[in-house]
Amino acid sequence: MMFLSQIKQGGVVCRYPEDANGMAHQVNHAVSIYQLACDAIEQGISLATLVEQLGLGEEVNLAELAKANRLDCPVRHPDPAHMYLTGTGLTHLGSAATRNAMHAKSEELTDSMKIFQMGVEGGKPANGEVGVQPEWFYKGNGAGVIAPGEALPSPAFALDGGEEPEIAGFYLIGKNGKVHRIGYTLANEFSDHVTERQNYLYLAHSKLRPAAFGPELLVGELPEHIEGHSRIERGEQTLWEKGFLSGEENMSHTFKNLEHHHFKYDIFRQPGDLHVHMFGTATLSFADGIQAKEGDVFEISSPTFGLPLRNPLAKADELDTEVTPL
Repeated sequence: MMFLSQIKQGGVVCRYPEDANGMAHQVNHAVSIYQLACDAIEQGISLATLVEQLGLGEEVNLAELAKANRLDCPVRHPDPAHMYLTGTGLTHLGSAATRNAMHAKSEELTDSMKIFQMGVEGGKPANGEVGVQPEWFYKGNGAGVIAPGEALPSPAFALDGGEEPEIAGFYLIGKNGKVHRIGYTLANEFSDHVTERQNYLYLAHSKLRPAAFGPELLVGELPEHIEGHSRIERGEQTLWEKGFLSGEENMSHTFKNLEHHHFKYDIFRQPGDLHVHMFGTATLSFADGIQAKEGDVFEISSPTFGLPLRNPLAKADELDTEVTPL
């Protein structure tokens, strides 16, 4: 297991969690994690093996790089149009309660509760079997990727801009259409929960927002139990904070099942494409009546993923959406 980070100006930083001193070093001759992943696939070796072969060079202060906003999203595609942002919802034990509260109007089970219950009953299939498919959403392409420390812009037309602390998997499709998992990061799956609450069918609209990832990429297997913390800062004060749980012990689906139901579609196995898939959450400040304002800072942290992910909230300028005929 190791952590990799991407320097904006070029360069890759490697840190081993078992290193008692927490030292981080630049990877020799490495410009980007994306290119390292491409080279590892081409050579038929693991990413960890390639990093070991290249060797580690200059020691760097990773925390200082993060503080100076010099770290990027760990993996980007050179062409943002070939980078998919997608995710699954209602995958965590307890996640349905928040969603159900948004849409429940009677004692009948909402669609959210129904699909959550389907996951509880069939989201963890036995080896060799396929489990029930989860809720799925499209979030956009690489143009919506925000680096750690940079502002998350909420559109001028948005009714809300709220955090969703999640784990995201990064995947690169090889020349033969084979899916290769690069690693996992923290993610802020930024959404508009007021729009979503109006009508469940507005979920698709609520998800078409930017998202932030990183700053460290975990290369290796995830623990079964993951603990994290989500916080919103307003000025010098903590406006809201709450812990969250993830990992398969706390989920109604296995990661393997969630991956299967995304990559079973041919369109998502096109050679050279990069996928960032978010695996859901059970903790939202919106569920506690919080509405973030411009300038508030979201912080998502977990010792499993190294440095915290921090992003301030900003309001994007209004755009001219008038269509001009040619």
